[in-house]
Amino acid sequence: MDWLSNLLWDSGSVAHIVFLYSFVIAIGVLLGKIKVFGVSLGVTFILFMGIFVGHFGFTAQPDILHFIRDFGLILFVFCIGLQVGPSFFSSFKAGGIRLNILAALIILLNIIVTLAIYYADDRMDLPMMIGVLYGAVTNTPGLGAAQEALNQLNYTGDPIALGYACAYPLGVVGIILSMILLRQLLKINLKKESEEIANQEEDAHHKPRELHIEVRNESIEGKKLLQVKQFIGRDFVVSRIKHATEIEVPNHNTIFFLGDILRVVCNEDDAPAITAFIGREVEPIKWKDKETPMVAKRVLLTRSNFNGKKLGNLHFRSMYGVNVTRVIRSGMELFAAPSLDLQVGDRLIVVGQQDDVEHVAQLLGNEIKELNTPNIVTIFIGIFLGILVGSLPIVFPGMPTPVKLGLAGGPLVVAILVGRFGHKFKMVTYTTTAANLMMREIGISLFLASVGIEAGASFVQTVIQGDGLLYVAYGFLITLIPLMLVGLFARLYWKVNYYTLIGMLGGSYTQPAALAYSTQIADNEAPSLGYSTVYPLSMFLRILAGQMVLLMLL
Repeated sequence: MDWLSNLLWDSGSVAHIVFLYSFVIAIGVLLGKIKVFGVSLGVTFILFMGIFVGHFGFTAQPDILHFIRDFGLILFVFCIGLQVGPSFFSSFKAGGIRLNILAALIILLNIIVTLAIYYADDRMDLPMMIGVLYGAVTNTPGLGAAQEALNQLNYTGDPIALGYACAYPLGVVGIILSMILLRQLLKINLKKESEEIANQEEDAHHKPRELHIEVRNESIEGKKLLQVKQFIGRDFVVSRIKHATEIEVPNHNTIFFLGDILRVVCNEDDAPAITAFIGREVEPIKWKDKETPMVAKRVLLTRSNFNGKKLGNLHFRSMYGVNVTRVIRSGMELFAAPSLDLQVGDRLIVVGQQDDVEHVAQLLGNEIKELNTPNIVTIFIGIFLGILVGSLPIVFPGMPTPVKLGLAGGPLVVAILVGRFGHKFKMVTYTTTAANLMMREIGISLFLASVGIEAGASFVQTVIQGDGLLYVAYGFLITLIPLMLVGLFARLYWKVNYYTLIGMLGGSYTQPAALAYSTQIADNEAPSLGYSTVYPLSMFLRILAGQMVLLMLL
């Protein structure tokens, strides 16, 4: 039975290491799917499983644990950066500034409450309190960045993952509880909030004008539709044309003849000029022969000539008679604001008549085969540059040691920049949502398993026999106090809509369970908009904040 003994206990064996990690991750993921009162811990349960097996002595050599831990962290934060990069800078525009200020205020208050507890209780260790902080705000990348900062400082105390593990479960509960408490304290009328959102969305777009125009201008007889558009110099779409008794869906090569009846969709302001140039407006006619039903379709942007163009400049409503209601980018739903910069790989939710939607799909490409090939070169060039940037020492006056962005901050910053500006340097930055999620899940799973296995040996002494219950209580305070204070301020002073507010609260903690709850109680997209607006900056600040506190105060 030596083979079994070596498989279970030989910490230097490749078979043992792969066997151990596979067991911890598989069981952790399965247990993480169990819901208690509708809330599950998800992939974070891998940490608890790692602690469990580590407690019974199943481990690997320290150097191997640290390599797998750090590589998993790098892979995870780099994929996060690629995801949030395209929307990172655009999230500060218009109303996003106010929401991001509120999110940053929540993060600042989290740190203030943490430091207040640390200075008020002499028994608390600062690194452990940072671990509790990241458990309370349910942010695993921040935990990894803090751990990496402690490695720079040669920290040898208790594993901070234990504080994280204690605070995490009530952290998830606390976020959702704050949403419920705010609703009760502020006496929110959900119907009224929904009506307010509907009115805002209606005001945010110009309504298209539909015209029926008879061709009377002799100078455009025999001219193609594309030529007429160039003559007029206005944006419009001819969705139907009637030649005598024949009805057809026109294209750019369709020729105009005197007496043709056109169905034109354009902006209200352009309607008089278009009508005067083509002919005269007539009574609407029935287009039964070619009418098609209204559909909603996800259209994939694969044409590189649209990369970086603003959504509003494409005039989908006025030119093509369709509405773009949402843009899905790297798994995140973005509000289809006119100022939004489009990226190759975006999925646009296009609503309109079927022929018009198909026309837009052809225009944008919608060829998924063009995006199926993974761009491994971009990923590893980005990681290479991220490690280089993370290793650069940054000197601040008054700080005893230079600050480094480290293995978490460096790849994160570079990934955000690559995701946003990479296309300008001929870098193909698009990665399918499935591929991005796969790499992220593998990275975070390796990280959590490594941290849990390493922390398991001291679990009983530190948590069960030590201050575990205090970590739980303090974590709950760190979770709830900032959310309640900022939530009340946002509602009472800035009059933020409740649905947008709860989306912002969930996004500031980068917590998917909070987003799921907020979208469940809403009948609109406001929670998703609030969440996605603050998520990029919140993730960035969460990853950097803890390590900055440690480097300044230790």
